[in-house]
Amino acid sequence: MSLRCLIVDDEPLAHEVILRYMEDVPFLQTAGQCYRAMEALELLSKQSVDLIFLDIRMPKLNGLDFLRTLQQQPIVIITSAYEEHALESFELEVCDYLLKPFRFDRFLKAANRALSLYNLKQQAGHHTPAPVPAITTEPAALYIKSDKKLIQLNPEELYYLESLGNYVKVWDASRFVLTPRTLSSFESQLPADTFIRIHKSYILNKKFVCYLEGNTITLKNGKQLPLGKNYRHQVKLLLGGQGI
Repeated sequence: MSLRCLIVDDEPLAHEVILRYMEDVPFLQTAGQCYRAMEALELLSKQSVDLIFLDIRMPKLNGLDFLRTLQQQPIVIITSAYEEHALESFELEVCDYLLKPFRFDRFLKAANRALSLYNLKQQAGHHTPAPVPAITTEPAALYIKSDKKLIQLNPEELYYLESLGNYVKVWDASRFVLTPRTLSSFESQLPADTFIRIHKSYILNKKFVCYLEGNTITLKNGKQLPLGKNYRHQVKLLLGGQGI
Protein backbone atom coordinates (compact mmCIF):
# COMPACT_ATOMS: atom_id res chain seq x y z
CA MET A 1 0.00 0.00 0.00
CA SER A 2 1.22 3.51 -0.89
CA LEU A 3 0.20 7.10 -0.23
CA ARG A 4 -0.99 8.69 -3.48
CA CYS A 5 0.77 12.06 -3.67
CA LEU A 6 -0.01 15.26 -5.55
CA ILE A 7 2.67 17.92 -6.05
CA VAL A 8 1.34 21.49 -6.33
CA ASP A 9 4.10 24.04 -6.98
CA ASP A 10 4.74 26.66 -9.67
CA GLU A 11 8.48 25.91 -9.72
CA PRO A 12 9.61 23.03 -11.98
CA LEU A 13 12.78 22.58 -9.91
CA ALA A 14 10.65 21.95 -6.79
CA HIS A 15 8.86 19.15 -8.65
CA GLU A 16 12.19 17.63 -9.62
CA VAL A 17 13.47 17.63 -6.05
CA ILE A 18 10.31 16.10 -4.57
CA LEU A 19 10.08 13.45 -7.29
CA ARG A 20 13.73 12.52 -6.77
CA TYR A 21 13.22 12.20 -3.02
CA MET A 22 10.03 10.19 -3.49
CA GLU A 23 11.94 7.57 -5.47
CA ASP A 24 13.72 6.57 -2.25
CA VAL A 25 10.56 6.42 -0.10
CA PRO A 26 8.71 3.22 -1.06
CA PHE A 27 5.35 4.17 0.46
CA LEU A 28 5.03 7.37 -1.64
CA GLN A 29 3.46 7.16 -5.09
CA THR A 30 3.00 10.01 -7.56
CA ALA A 31 -0.67 10.66 -8.36
CA GLY A 32 -0.23 13.93 -10.22
CA GLN A 33 1.70 17.17 -10.70
CA CYS A 34 0.17 20.65 -10.90
CA TYR A 35 1.83 24.03 -11.37
CA ARG A 36 -1.18 26.12 -10.33
CA ALA A 37 -3.69 25.73 -7.52
CA MET A 38 -6.56 25.92 -10.01
CA GLU A 39 -5.11 22.92 -11.85
CA ALA A 40 -5.04 21.03 -8.56
CA LEU A 41 -8.70 21.85 -7.89
CA GLU A 42 -9.61 20.42 -11.27
CA LEU A 43 -7.57 17.27 -10.67
CA LEU A 44 -9.09 16.72 -7.22
CA SER A 45 -12.57 17.00 -8.69
CA LYS A 46 -11.79 13.90 -10.76
CA GLN A 47 -9.68 11.78 -8.40
CA SER A 48 -8.72 11.56 -4.74
CA VAL A 49 -5.22 11.70 -3.29
CA ASP A 50 -3.84 10.88 0.14
CA LEU A 51 -1.09 13.50 0.43
CA ILE A 52 -0.39 16.90 -1.13
CA PHE A 53 3.02 18.56 -1.26
CA LEU A 54 1.87 22.17 -1.46
CA ASP A 55 3.68 25.42 -2.19
CA ILE A 56 2.16 28.64 -0.82
CA ARG A 57 3.12 31.53 -3.07
CA MET A 58 1.59 30.73 -6.46
CA PRO A 59 -0.15 32.92 -9.07
CA LYS A 60 -3.88 33.77 -8.77
CA LEU A 61 -4.65 31.40 -5.86
CA ASN A 62 -2.08 30.79 -3.15
CA GLY A 63 -1.65 27.48 -1.38
CA LEU A 64 -3.36 28.42 1.90
CA ASP A 65 -6.40 29.90 0.15
CA PHE A 66 -6.49 26.73 -1.95
CA LEU A 67 -6.67 24.68 1.24
CA ARG A 68 -9.57 26.75 2.50
CA THR A 69 -11.59 25.84 -0.60
CA LEU A 70 -11.34 22.09 0.01
CA GLN A 71 -14.33 20.41 1.66
CA GLN A 72 -12.36 17.22 2.30
CA GLN A 73 -8.70 17.99 2.90
CA PRO A 74 -6.10 15.29 2.24
CA ILE A 75 -2.97 15.19 4.37
CA VAL A 76 -0.89 18.24 3.45
CA ILE A 77 2.84 18.96 3.70
CA ILE A 78 3.71 22.58 2.96
CA THR A 79 6.86 23.17 0.89
CA SER A 80 7.70 26.87 1.01
CA ALA A 81 10.70 29.19 0.89
CA TYR A 82 9.01 31.54 3.37
CA GLU A 83 8.91 30.70 7.08
CA GLU A 84 6.41 33.42 8.04
CA HIS A 85 3.47 31.31 6.87
CA ALA A 86 4.19 28.42 9.28
CA LEU A 87 1.79 29.35 12.09
CA GLU A 88 -1.09 30.05 9.72
CA SER A 89 -0.40 26.74 7.97
CA PHE A 90 -0.54 24.69 11.19
CA GLU A 91 -3.80 26.44 12.10
CA LEU A 92 -5.14 24.96 8.85
CA GLU A 93 -4.09 21.54 10.21
CA VAL A 94 -1.27 20.77 7.81
CA CYS A 95 0.89 17.77 8.67
CA ASP A 96 4.30 19.42 8.33
CA TYR A 97 6.08 22.49 6.98
CA LEU A 98 9.21 22.03 4.88
CA LEU A 99 11.30 25.16 4.41
CA LYS A 100 13.03 25.25 1.02
CA PRO A 101 15.66 24.18 0.30
CA PHE A 102 15.16 21.04 2.39
CA ARG A 103 17.35 17.95 2.57
CA PHE A 104 16.25 14.36 2.11
CA ASP A 105 16.41 13.51 5.82
CA ARG A 106 13.96 16.31 6.63
CA PHE A 107 11.71 15.24 3.74
CA LEU A 108 11.74 11.68 5.06
CA LYS A 109 10.69 12.81 8.54
CA ALA A 110 7.75 14.69 7.03
CA ALA A 111 6.79 11.65 4.94
CA ASN A 112 6.87 9.37 8.00
CA ARG A 113 4.72 11.87 9.90
CA ALA A 114 2.20 11.87 7.03
CA LEU A 115 2.20 8.07 7.02
CA SER A 116 1.51 7.95 10.77
CA LEU A 117 -1.39 10.39 10.35
CA TYR A 118 -2.75 8.34 7.43
CA ASN A 119 -2.69 5.11 9.47
CA LEU A 120 -4.37 6.91 12.37
CA LYS A 121 -7.16 8.15 10.09
CA GLN A 122 -7.63 4.62 8.77
CA GLN A 123 -8.05 3.30 12.33
CA ALA A 124 -10.45 6.10 13.26
CA GLY A 125 -12.52 5.28 10.17
CA HIS A 126 -12.83 1.64 11.37
CA HIS A 127 -10.76 0.33 8.47
CA THR A 128 -8.19 -2.34 9.21
CA PRO A 129 -5.65 -2.47 6.37
CA ALA A 130 -2.17 -3.66 7.19
CA PRO A 131 -0.20 -0.61 8.29
CA VAL A 132 2.44 0.65 5.88
CA PRO A 133 5.84 0.44 7.61
CA ALA A 134 7.63 3.75 8.06
CA ILE A 135 11.33 4.23 7.45
CA THR A 136 13.02 4.73 10.80
CA THR A 137 14.64 8.10 11.48
CA GLU A 138 15.48 10.11 14.58
CA PRO A 139 12.47 12.13 15.80
CA ALA A 140 12.36 15.72 14.52
CA ALA A 141 13.14 18.39 17.09
CA LEU A 142 10.31 20.68 18.15
CA TYR A 143 10.95 24.43 18.24
CA ILE A 144 8.66 26.71 20.25
CA LYS A 145 8.70 30.39 21.19
CA SER A 146 8.62 31.26 24.88
CA ASP A 147 9.49 34.57 26.56
CA LYS A 148 11.14 35.94 23.39
CA LYS A 149 13.29 32.80 23.08
CA LEU A 150 13.21 29.99 20.54
CA ILE A 151 13.49 26.75 22.53
CA GLN A 152 14.35 23.33 21.10
CA LEU A 153 12.51 20.39 22.67
CA ASN A 154 12.74 16.66 22.08
CA PRO A 155 9.18 15.35 21.45
CA GLU A 156 10.18 11.97 22.89
CA GLU A 157 10.64 13.60 26.32
CA LEU A 158 7.32 15.47 26.39
CA TYR A 159 4.59 14.07 28.63
CA TYR A 160 1.61 16.16 27.60
CA LEU A 161 0.42 19.54 26.31
CA GLU A 162 -2.23 21.60 28.06
CA SER A 163 -4.29 24.40 26.49
CA LEU A 164 -4.51 27.61 28.50
CA GLY A 165 -6.53 30.21 26.60
CA ASN A 166 -4.33 31.54 23.79
CA TYR A 167 -1.32 29.70 25.22
CA VAL A 168 -0.16 26.09 25.59
CA LYS A 169 1.78 24.55 28.47
CA VAL A 170 4.26 22.00 27.08
CA TRP A 171 5.04 19.61 29.96
CA ASP A 172 7.87 17.18 30.53
CA ALA A 173 7.95 14.97 33.65
CA SER A 174 8.04 17.84 36.15
CA ARG A 175 7.85 21.29 34.56
CA PHE A 176 6.40 23.17 31.60
CA VAL A 177 7.25 25.75 28.95
CA LEU A 178 4.51 28.28 28.12
CA THR A 179 4.13 29.27 24.46
CA PRO A 180 1.61 31.48 22.57
CA ARG A 181 0.14 28.85 20.25
CA THR A 182 -3.00 26.80 19.78
CA LEU A 183 -3.26 23.16 20.78
CA SER A 184 -4.49 22.30 17.28
CA SER A 185 -1.26 23.60 15.75
CA PHE A 186 0.72 21.18 17.93
CA GLU A 187 -1.63 18.30 17.08
CA SER A 188 -0.76 18.73 13.40
CA GLN A 189 2.96 18.97 14.06
CA LEU A 190 3.63 16.20 16.60
CA PRO A 191 4.06 12.54 15.50
CA ALA A 192 0.53 11.14 15.18
CA ASP A 193 1.66 7.64 16.18
CA THR A 194 2.87 8.90 19.58
CA PHE A 195 0.79 11.91 20.59
CA ILE A 196 -2.99 11.65 20.95
CA ARG A 197 -5.74 14.14 21.70
CA ILE A 198 -7.61 13.00 24.81
CA HIS A 199 -9.60 16.14 25.60
CA LYS A 200 -10.30 19.53 24.03
CA SER A 201 -7.58 20.91 26.33
CA TYR A 202 -5.02 18.05 26.37
CA ILE A 203 -2.68 16.11 24.07
CA LEU A 204 -0.50 13.42 25.63
CA ASN A 205 2.42 11.20 24.76
CA LYS A 206 0.94 7.71 24.98
CA LYS A 207 4.26 6.09 25.97
CA PHE A 208 3.97 7.81 29.37
CA VAL A 209 0.48 6.46 30.12
CA CYS A 210 0.40 4.30 33.25
CA TYR A 211 -3.27 3.31 33.31
CA LEU A 212 -6.81 4.45 32.56
CA GLU A 213 -9.63 4.36 35.07
CA GLY A 214 -13.06 5.75 34.31
CA ASN A 215 -12.60 9.15 32.70
CA THR A 216 -9.12 9.69 34.11
CA ILE A 217 -5.74 8.87 32.56
CA THR A 218 -2.84 8.52 35.01
CA LEU A 219 0.67 9.12 33.69
CA LYS A 220 3.91 7.52 34.88
CA ASN A 221 4.84 10.65 36.84
CA GLY A 222 1.55 10.42 38.77
CA LYS A 223 -0.18 13.27 36.94
CA GLN A 224 -3.88 12.64 36.21
CA LEU A 225 -5.55 14.01 33.08
CA PRO A 226 -9.24 14.03 32.11
CA LEU A 227 -10.49 11.89 29.21
CA GLY A 228 -13.03 13.80 27.15
CA LYS A 229 -16.22 12.02 26.12
CA ASN A 230 -15.76 12.88 22.44
CA TYR A 231 -12.25 11.37 22.41
CA ARG A 232 -13.03 8.15 24.30
CA HIS A 233 -13.42 5.89 21.26
CA GLN A 234 -10.24 7.13 19.56
CA VAL A 235 -8.21 6.79 22.75
CA LYS A 236 -9.55 3.27 23.21
CA LEU A 237 -8.31 2.33 19.73
CA LEU A 238 -4.88 3.87 20.17
CA LEU A 239 -4.23 2.49 23.63
CA GLY A 240 -5.58 -0.98 22.90
CA GLY A 241 -8.59 -0.65 25.19
CA GLN A 242 -6.50 -0.77 28.39
CA GLY A 243 -8.60 0.19 31.37
CA ILE A 244 -11.60 1.29 29.30
